[in-house]
Amino acid sequence: MWQDLLVAFSLMFVMEGLMPFLNPRRLREALLTIAGMDDRSLRIVGLISMASGVAMLYLVR
Repeated sequence: MWQDLLVAFSLMFVMEGLMPFLNPRRLREALLTIAGMDDRSLRIVGLISMASGVAMLYLVR
């Protein structure tokens, strides 16, 4: 179980590192856009992201 959790965190770090490595300028622009969003929109994006992750886990497992 702990090994699976560490694998998941490792993959998360790899995925998060792709954008700054491949296109740092676009990442900067995206972060500025996100910084300008209101709290409600950010919460909706977060909810959709979490729901997508749960759905993918369900399909994979």
